[in-house]
Formats: sequence, C-alpha cells, structure tokens
Amino acid sequence: MFHKAIQDLEPRLLWESFYQVTQIPRPSKKEEKIAKFITDIASTKGFPSREDDAGNIVVSKPPTKGMEQRPTIVLQSHMDMVCEKNEQKEHDFEKEPISLKREGDWIMADDTSLGADNGIGVAAALTIIKSDTIAHGPLELLFTVDEETGLTGAKALEGDFLKGRILLNLDSEEEGTLFIGGAGGLSTTLTRAIEWGVTPSRCVAYKVKVDGLCGGHSGLDINKGLGNAIKLIVRFLFHLAQEVKAALFSLNSGEKHNAIPREAEAGIVIRVEDEILLQKMVKKFETIYKNELQFSDKSVRLNIKPILEPPSRVFSSDFQNTLISLLYTLHHGVSTMSYGIPGQVETSSNLAAVHTFEKQVEILTSQRSSSVTGIDDCANKIKAAGLLADMEVREGNHYPVWQPDPNSRLLKTALSAYHELYGCEPQVTTIHAGLECGIIRDHFKGMETISFGPTIKSPHSPDERMNIQSVKKFWDYLVHLLKKIK
Repeated sequence: MFHKAIQDLEPRLLWESFYQVTQIPRPSKKEEKIAKFITDIASTKGFPSREDDAGNIVVSKPPTKGMEQRPTIVLQSHMDMVCEKNEQKEHDFEKEPISLKREGDWIMADDTSLGADNGIGVAAALTIIKSDTIAHGPLELLFTVDEETGLTGAKALEGDFLKGRILLNLDSEEEGTLFIGGAGGLSTTLTRAIEWGVTPSRCVAYKVKVDGLCGGHSGLDINKGLGNAIKLIVRFLFHLAQEVKAALFSLNSGEKHNAIPREAEAGIVIRVEDEILLQKMVKKFETIYKNELQFSDKSVRLNIKPILEPPSRVFSSDFQNTLISLLYTLHHGVSTMSYGIPGQVETSSNLAAVHTFEKQVEILTSQRSSSVTGIDDCANKIKAAGLLADMEVREGNHYPVWQPDPNSRLLKTALSAYHELYGCEPQVTTIHAGLECGIIRDHFKGMETISFGPTIKSPHSPDERMNIQSVKKFWDYLVHLLKKIK
C-alpha cells in the first residue's frame, strides 16, 4: 500500500495513514468519503464515533490501563483541503487522489496542492486510533468539516458534543513552534452590475495573462512580499490605458478567500495600429515584475495571446476605469505589525479574487487581525473604497480572535515535554491565521488550547510541501505530550 515516495519513511504507520488520506478526495463541503473512512477504522477498532448535523465527527478512544483518571484530551484536525492546481494540470479534486512525489527532504504533490494542511493532522489522529501501543488518557478525536472555506464545521459544534477541556489542535505548519493564539477575520465581497458598450471597429482582441507566481496562504504568507496576480495584471492594464485605447471585456483571477492569487487573465481589444506598442509594453512590464519579484516569484510571466474573433461588446469606458482604479487602489498585504509580539503581523488584507460574469463583477477580499477593532477597521476601509466605486458590499465568514493564555497549565506541560524530548525550548507565539481554536473555545468554556504541527511550506498552492524530518519530530512530540498531560 506504500507509495514509492514514502515507502522508506518513519514512523511507518503515520506515513501509511497520510498516504491513505491523500487517496481520498476531500474538497471543502465534500468530506463524506474521508468521514466514512475514519468512522470505518474506528468501528474496526471497536471505538464509538458520533457525527453531528454539520458532518463533524468525534471518535472516543478509552484510556490506556492505569491512565483512567487523566483528563480527557480533544485531538482536533479538519478533514477538508484547499484544492489548487497549476493551469496545465488536469485534475478532478472531487474524484481523483493526490499524486505524491519526493524532492530531497520534502514530500509534495504533482502540480496540485498536497493537502498536508490538514491531512497530516487527520493522519496523526488516525494513527492514534489504529495504534495499541501509544499511552494516553481518555481521548476525543475531533475531525471537523469545511475549515478552509468558512470554518462552518467548528462554528456548528454544540456544547454537548465534547467532554474534554484540553484541546490539541494539529493544524499548525512550523515544527518547533507552539501556537497559543490566532487571528480572527472575515471576508468582504464587492459586486456591481457590468455596464457594457459596443466593441469599436478595426480592432483586435488579446488575452493578457499573468502566471508563474508562487501564491500562498493569505495569512501565513501575507508578509513575504509574494506577488498577487490581480495586482500585477491591473497595474499593467492601468498603464496600458495611458498609452493606447484598450477596452476590457473580461477579468478573472483567484478562487479561494484564503489564498494569494497566482494567475490572472484579462480580455482586451485594441486598435490594429496599437499592436506593436502593446507588445512593447508587455515586455517592459514583464521585465519590471521579474526585477521586483526576483527573490519571491522569479518565474513570474506576463504574456499576451491573440483571440481570433473580437467580442461583440466590451465594458463601458466609465465602468472599466472605475473597476481598474478600484482594484489598483484596494489594499493587499500587511496593514499593521504587532507591538506586543515582535515580528508578528497584527492586521492584513488579501485581495483574493475577481471574476466578471454575464451581468456583474465580483471582487473577493479577506481581512485578518489579532485585534477585534483591527478587523473591523481593515474591512471598513475595503467597504469605503467599494462604496466610492458604487459597489454593493457584503461581509461574511466571520471567525473570532483566539486570545492567548500564556499562563495555562497545558502550555507549561507542553513546554516541559518538548524540552524533555529535544533539550531545547520551542518558540511560543501566535499565528496570523484563522485556526478553529478560537471558535471551539467559544463553544466549550474553560478549554485550554495549543496548536502545533510539522513544517509545511506554501500551503493552499501547488507548491505546498511538507518537511520529512519535521513529521517525525511532530509525531514523537505528540506521543510524548499525550503521555505527559495529567
């Protein structure tokens, strides 16, 4: 059953579980197959499981003999994954498994996201269900749905679903770091009806495309200076309009609110006599982008491709100017850094997607902050810009700030366990991402919480990869911590 990419890796049972998880399609809101797989394994081992109306699952595993009086531990992961692929890759995430490959010390997928976020957390919990040798007190293994597109599984939890008041969240991506707090956030969507005009005569049509960007997580990677495909293509279109009479008829980029967009595509028409100037400007701006992004997105490309037949209609001049100006103006990136935790982002906004449909344009953004007022302020700035552009504004996908408790008994135990195992102290910090911990703590008052995991780079993108050595360290630490919690 072992894939060649992981056949010699240890711990063997954990890697086997991870491989099994990657072979089961599990897009957000479509976790039925992985849920059944989990409950089938629990049933085989004789452990009871329950499912709530949202599709969340909890498996109860009895304590090791002699550890019956230990407090109940909730081990939590989410079943869904972000489904991203490179444009040339043909892959149906609802039907096809993930294809694994190994490059040096890293496990990754073949031109798709790997789903280690949070497949490795699910795999760790499955391995504990399967194992007869790991020592622990009473366990509740919680598997939530739809973390990636709305945190709706965690939000739907009810107060009687769990008994435990110690939560180990396995959805972090930096081995050697214990996270004790996290950002809250929301999504802000701007929409407006498209105003159409007639395509001018004696024109040619082109597809303008930005690609080759790394993309990444809109929280964890927002401070890394990564290129945003929407920002790059809009910047080009803004400057193009200063030089030639270019009419826009489509603009599309991005899919997920929690991913930095990697590719963008626009449809334009120009006068025949402006074709050479268009080509020169493409070369000019591709050179600019390669220079500006040489350390973060060295493979960035800007290119054009002729379209055989120009469309019958284009955006009106006023609508086009408003849309391009708004997208050029909208903030993307870090808004403020934290004064309390040096080096940590406090507030940020992600310009996540833009799509033009038959009748309207839709712009999707997401805001995060470790400050409740910071979230509102950041979102209101997006709202204000949208209102200036006569956009309809909708807010949704709210999730609370996970307030840190640096004096918790759980954290002291976790620090001691790490030092015993590795002879050094882990870093303790907060995370600029919307983990489910804050939501779960709101449902179950008095719950102590930490989050940890192996090292995962570029989640939410086809460049997602997981460090092999960190997986073993993560696993050994989890097993040791389960033994230490009293």
